[in-house]
Amino acid sequence: MKKRMKSLMAVGLTVCMCLPMTACGGGSDTAASQDGGAEAADTGASGEAAGGSEETADAGSSDSGDKVITFWNVGTEGADKETYEMAINQFMENSQSGYTIENIPTQNDKYKEKLVIAMSSGECPDMYTTWSGGPMNEYIDSGYAQPLDDLYEKYGLKERFMEGALEQASYNGKIYAIPVKNISIAGIYYNKDLFEQCGVSVPTTVSELEAACDKFMENGIIPFTLANGPKWTGSMYFQCLAARKGGLEPFQKASAGDGTFEDECFVYAGEKIQEWVNKGYFPEGFNSMSEDDGQAKSFFYTEEAAMYLTGSWNTAAFKTDSEDAGNDFYSKVGWFSFPAVDDSGADASILCGTMGDQFVSFNCTGEKLDAAFEFATYLSSDETIEYMVGASLIPPVTGVDAMITDPVSKSIIEAANNASAVQLWYDQYLNPTVANAHLDGNQEVFGLTMTPEEANQKMQAAQTEYLSGK
Repeated sequence: MKKRMKSLMAVGLTVCMCLPMTACGGGSDTAASQDGGAEAADTGASGEAAGGSEETADAGSSDSGDKVITFWNVGTEGADKETYEMAINQFMENSQSGYTIENIPTQNDKYKEKLVIAMSSGECPDMYTTWSGGPMNEYIDSGYAQPLDDLYEKYGLKERFMEGALEQASYNGKIYAIPVKNISIAGIYYNKDLFEQCGVSVPTTVSELEAACDKFMENGIIPFTLANGPKWTGSMYFQCLAARKGGLEPFQKASAGDGTFEDECFVYAGEKIQEWVNKGYFPEGFNSMSEDDGQAKSFFYTEEAAMYLTGSWNTAAFKTDSEDAGNDFYSKVGWFSFPAVDDSGADASILCGTMGDQFVSFNCTGEKLDAAFEFATYLSSDETIEYMVGASLIPPVTGVDAMITDPVSKSIIEAANNASAVQLWYDQYLNPTVANAHLDGNQEVFGLTMTPEEANQKMQAAQTEYLSGK
């Protein structure tokens, strides 16, 4: 335990110095800046449940005698906020436990920092969402999550979820989390009108993608919108390129210590990124732009950029934002999976992402754990699933395919169903220190201030140090 706590403390310091990590669903990314979002970020409305402020309720106690379950999450607005509040209301109407839910949402990147700091200081809420992978496993090893297999059986929840989602919610043969909200995979949203105007077809190879980008530039259109200030946004390019070049084996071997992050597929990814930067495929100043403030979306919405490589949680945001603006922008949006690398034998059906945009874990025991788990079951109730599908989310539950009619969502679920494998986001899969080395180095690659070889060496050095300390 001491070793794990020291690890989390180190992670907390790293986060304070350089905010990391992964993509996640958060409705529209302007969460805390528009339409009461700032209030939503600090105080979660929860129907009949108790309200909560992140300043006044920093953590829940697993052995306290109160009847309040503290729940941290990133549902600050849009469909994410509505989903959590809908589940809270269902719990309050139906539960006989006597517990209430204190809902405390926080904007995406701030939440990651807040959660790691809380863990490293020995505090943790009763329930909290994570993105699976390495950080979740660290929290489990540090005693901040409980095995849930018995509760899954008690509430008949196991059959509700896709097998891949349960796999990502598991660690060392036991289930430690409940997958919620959305199948989140990286793919390219595109403006169908701009494609037609420029005579561009949906590309199936990287060379075709580059030809399309060149055509857009000839017509004064930015090929890709990107806000790489948070770093994980640019990591999607690296992951997709590496997977398309070498498949999953190079990453799996490198992360296990049987290979290296200096493999040729990682060099290829960095070199291709720098080639695209030099060609001007991204907006000016992209490497310091904010994703949470909607700076990437703005280029897409104003039709200054033709494509947006991002997570599939943005389908709901695009649809909602279009409806709120009273325009038909969403009707122009299409989606395609990242193209294959020419002359590569890698399986082009492989996706990068997660089978569950968030995973709820529990830092409580006994009666409170049972009540908290009961509440979480409403996140996959028929009513909640129907709402999420209507909001263009793709919850990781069985049978969801038949419920989807939205053309963009149908393209995404088709890709997910046809995928031979889903590579979990690097910054979720890897130890946080190694993940940060990747994110920092990759941003430098985008900024042309570090060569791909230097960035990969930095990542491999962090991995070697991590493995030596295990």
